[in-house]
Amino acid sequence: MTDLIAVPARKPARPQFSSGPCAKPPGYSPEKLATESLGRSHRAKIGKTRLAYCIDLMREVLQLPDTHRIGIVPGSDTGAFEMAMWTMLGQRAVTTVAWESFGEGWVTDAAKQLKLDPTVIRADYGQLPDLTQIDFSNDVLFTWNGTTSGVRVPNADFIPADREGLTFADSTSAVFAYDIDWSKIDVATFSWQKVLGGEGGHGVLILGPRAVERLETYTPAWPLPKVFRLVSKGKLAEGVFKGETINTPSMLAVEDAIFALEWSKSLGGLEGLKARSDANAAALGKIVAERDWLGHLAVDEATRSKTSVCLTVEGADADFIKKFAALLEKQDAAYDVAGYRDAPAGLRIWCGATVDTQDIEDLGPWLDWAYATVKAG
Repeated sequence: MTDLIAVPARKPARPQFSSGPCAKPPGYSPEKLATESLGRSHRAKIGKTRLAYCIDLMREVLQLPDTHRIGIVPGSDTGAFEMAMWTMLGQRAVTTVAWESFGEGWVTDAAKQLKLDPTVIRADYGQLPDLTQIDFSNDVLFTWNGTTSGVRVPNADFIPADREGLTFADSTSAVFAYDIDWSKIDVATFSWQKVLGGEGGHGVLILGPRAVERLETYTPAWPLPKVFRLVSKGKLAEGVFKGETINTPSMLAVEDAIFALEWSKSLGGLEGLKARSDANAAALGKIVAERDWLGHLAVDEATRSKTSVCLTVEGADADFIKKFAALLEKQDAAYDVAGYRDAPAGLRIWCGATVDTQDIEDLGPWLDWAYATVKAG
């Protein structure tokens, strides 16, 4: 049946549109990575130096103030966020804000694992909850950019400067793509595998001064596994935020992240990364606007993700989307574009900075081809 429908002449040069792990930076190849730290102890001078350099690069590119610490921790973004929850929650009431699957994961952790009886503020996929309902005398957990719904908070204006509780922001699809008011964020987490196109397995934990104070003055009622322990003898384990990781990191993954961060600097840092992501989202938005069978799951443009863009497909169910994505992958035209398994049936196209805008533009005709082919078959 595919032979009966004209196949587009031009393919995206790099068809990696996965929302995690995401496309590598343009020009990347493993041969370009520094390898002197491989096969050495991460506690040797070279290992510590490279880990500290990675942290310094993240601070520079993120424009993170000196008030906030950065640590490399195990378990990707999930590990970093759970580390924060297990070590800091329980002192005061908790509010969880969820509008997609990962936010719901933090609800489950707070309610069923830590048994904190949180206040839960929810919205359906494609919508943002009413943020004015949040009581900031509580500790508040939210996702800055919902990877599986394509919905983000527009900014940090909803967070009061005089809040009593801590703010915990799962920022894994947001950092390096948006401006973040760090004065409003007490805890942030992410992984290299999103906007940087880095490797998985490692998380990044950012702590503001109020989070450090909580760690040093509060001891949770539950036991903490070794990989979660950030305090020693009542004081923050400062070494964690200088490259002395809690467990053994992959120095190959660290070197991979350093490559991406140095590439980011070559673009002009955060402004260059944001510009690329904005251009990609605009190109995909134009494709959607020109097709009556495509739509945005996030209807409100003000809260629509510019990284993990989630699309609706007219008349599509899960089986339709599976066939749609499989056709594109077979043609090496687009990889991993099916929506998240728990989300409404649809497509998800990563538009972060490591994707080239020309590849987004070249994707449009292939979406037409796949849609017509599945409909015809």
